[in-house]
Amino acid sequence: MHLAAIDMAILLAYVAFVLGIGFWLKNRMATSEDYLLAGRSLPSWITGLSFMAANLGSLEIVGMIAMGAKYGMMTNHWYWTGAIPGMLFLGVFMVRFYYVSRVRSVPEYLLRRYDSRAHVLNSATFLLVTTLMSGINMYALAVVCQQMLGWRFDFSVFFAAGVVVTYTFLGGLSSSIYNEVLQFFLIVSGFLPLTYLGLRDVGGWHGLLAKLPSQYGHTWTVLADPSQNPLGVKWYVAVIALGLLMGPSYWCTDFLLVQRALAAKDLSSARKTPLIAAFPKMLFPALVTVPGMIAMVVIPKSLEGNFNLALPALMTRYYPHGLLGLGFTALMASFMSGMAGNVTAFNTVWTYDLYQTYLARGKSDHHYLRVAKLATIVGTAISIGSAYILLAFDNLMDYMQLIGAMFISPFFVIFFLGMLWKRATPAGGFFGMLAGVLGCLTQYLLYRLGAVSYRTPMAATLNLAIWGGVSGLVTACAVSLFTKPKPEHALAGLVFNHSSDTAQGPKVAWFRTPAFLAALVAAAYVALNIVFR
Repeated sequence: MHLAAIDMAILLAYVAFVLGIGFWLKNRMATSEDYLLAGRSLPSWITGLSFMAANLGSLEIVGMIAMGAKYGMMTNHWYWTGAIPGMLFLGVFMVRFYYVSRVRSVPEYLLRRYDSRAHVLNSATFLLVTTLMSGINMYALAVVCQQMLGWRFDFSVFFAAGVVVTYTFLGGLSSSIYNEVLQFFLIVSGFLPLTYLGLRDVGGWHGLLAKLPSQYGHTWTVLADPSQNPLGVKWYVAVIALGLLMGPSYWCTDFLLVQRALAAKDLSSARKTPLIAAFPKMLFPALVTVPGMIAMVVIPKSLEGNFNLALPALMTRYYPHGLLGLGFTALMASFMSGMAGNVTAFNTVWTYDLYQTYLARGKSDHHYLRVAKLATIVGTAISIGSAYILLAFDNLMDYMQLIGAMFISPFFVIFFLGMLWKRATPAGGFFGMLAGVLGCLTQYLLYRLGAVSYRTPMAATLNLAIWGGVSGLVTACAVSLFTKPKPEHALAGLVFNHSSDTAQGPKVAWFRTPAFLAALVAAAYVALNIVFR
């Protein structure tokens, strides 16, 4: 298939628009905070949609459709149990710790709560994770371009990377956020027709379920027996790994997302950011899980050995010219959204947490602004190289979840412990993080060597998250009991009930408060799990 003139016109109009936003914002980037934190001036509806769009990279679209084909309705656990509790906790509790203390990144919080050892370990690991995640977005786009259009891998990657690095270099986080809002609506309009056309082709929702094995149509009931479900785990493994470890660790401590909340104009808007994003997040299985299930019915042979081909195969099957251009542009937007989010997080952590803190203290703000722009280019270049790792995986989400479980979850456990337990010491925090990562690596090596076995790679990852979490928590608590904690006055604003600032902003009506919004999110979450159990 090739792009017709109308398809190319849609794609080029989008590229011109996002570059235009970057040039429009260029002269407004006067300080490093303007560039890296958008001056903390944006309303909650913009930061909320940006928060959601930053989680909608091509990894999310291509990878989750692949998961829908591989695991069916159990994919919804990553949208509901693996997302909503963490987003609620971030909005109700944790944003306050970030916003009131004026921290500029998650690693900076760890520096204040523990010490430089924990800070450097988390910062370095985070830089690794962001480049790996950016590589996933690049790989996913290249696969689709090769499958649908016959474009070369190198051309696809460098074209899209060039667009992203240009508007991010010019407009910083503000440019990324405004483009992410545009990309959110473009992604919805580009992929909703795919669900509609696919369901019409297979006879509607009930027709789809009738054509699939029964276990593909349930989210919870099939988890009673791991031998009878595609995921290969019991329900409590999914709850502990996703609901208590991997989900909260991603949503609450991944600075790519937290950075969007910190860009809000006040504390109330910052707290609403993840809560607003939670509503579309709960509904996105209709755009990804369902098309994946449709692919298993209409093109099963095309997916043998590589579920990542589900999306391009469906678009080739269902989209005429015009709609193909919109869908392809939406995919390009999802790539740019995910990559730009990782790049802006990379340049912030590098500039503030490593360069300014340890390598070049006391420089002018203009100097740090130049460093941040250079980090944007370097981060993009490293990300391009990391895209080739994906050749060893048949499912993008298997790879992404492995990265999150190994390099994000262990830090969240220590973060959460330090936030709630004032007795957690700097030594306990550092060695707990180290033990968590080593626990994950040990379990993964045992799995790869065949010493332990699981039915699916995802089952191994979910169990890996529990290994790492328990290892880190036990080590942190044990070391803390035998080492000296920080004095209480040093914990103000960093530990629950030890805050020096409880200001919540101006009073608003009860139905406009973060608490009421959180209650609506929780109610919708429970209802969806009951209806699609």
